[in-house]
Amino acid sequence: MIRVGILGATGYTALEAIRILLRHPQASITALTSRQDGNLHVSHVHPQLASRIDLCLEDLTVSALAERCDCVFSCLPHGASAAVVPNLLAANLRVVDFSADYRLATPDSYLEWYEHAHPDPTRLGATVYGLPELFADQIPDAKLIANPGCYPTSAILALAPLLANRLIEAGDIIVDSKSGVSGAGRSPKLTTHFPECNESLSAYNVGRHRHTPEIDQILQRSTGREVNVVFTPHLIPMDRGILTTTYSRPIGQHTEGELLDCFREFYEGKPFVRVKENLPATKDVAGTNFCDLTARVVRGRIVTVSCIDNLIKGAAGAAVQNFNWMYGFPETTALW
Repeated sequence: MIRVGILGATGYTALEAIRILLRHPQASITALTSRQDGNLHVSHVHPQLASRIDLCLEDLTVSALAERCDCVFSCLPHGASAAVVPNLLAANLRVVDFSADYRLATPDSYLEWYEHAHPDPTRLGATVYGLPELFADQIPDAKLIANPGCYPTSAILALAPLLANRLIEAGDIIVDSKSGVSGAGRSPKLTTHFPECNESLSAYNVGRHRHTPEIDQILQRSTGREVNVVFTPHLIPMDRGILTTTYSRPIGQHTEGELLDCFREFYEGKPFVRVKENLPATKDVAGTNFCDLTARVVRGRIVTVSCIDNLIKGAAGAAVQNFNWMYGFPETTALW
């Protein structure tokens, strides 16, 4: 059994990680941490876990975590995660980091988009990006995994096959995404207050969303092409799910059947990508680790539509998928 600790265990993604790991035959949750809620039993924060796990939330030191755990899922926010990860690694713990702290390529890029200096800059650009559909061969030996962002997962999985096969222009891509409110996290905010977001659809962070450089850089890393996307996120009044539509200029002429065949070939043997003939919807993937995607040719443009559950494939499910690769378990364990 691999002993797993979860840092920042009060949030939505931590709850999903706990739920999945509780049904994992080779994982045992041995520590849950929080700096805000004292030593409350986890069921007081997540009532869904009553009678399913008997652990309290604790503010543990790295040495205490090292005694109890083999692997840590860090659900801490950006900045806070990178402040503790070096000590976790020094204690011989393996880490799956849910934050954005290790996803970008350079300290300058991190400073530009996150507006503060990176606490652990030497690992930027050298940390494995935990999207197994693209980087599975790098994951088994990794001590630290940068778990992908939810929006980038939905966009990268749709665009990588087209870019890798040079079917679309790399410098003229529009990414339009809609996300459920859980993507904003559990902490109360005015924009996610029920009277503010219910029965309303709104764009936010237009031109300055922090997932923009992640999409650009990971697509470049995986396809070898310099990519520039115009990314616009939207908040939609539902609990969970992301639907992403991309628009790109084709290189040459391609039928919809050829595009779908490109997806099928690219993702052959990748169990969590489902290429669809129909237009997918967020309900098709809710509560699962699947990404459903399709493509259309519309007035000289290639349009893709992809759907994921932002809390599962966009966070906790991807983390367990990475965990399975790290320890040599079947990729679908606890996720199928």
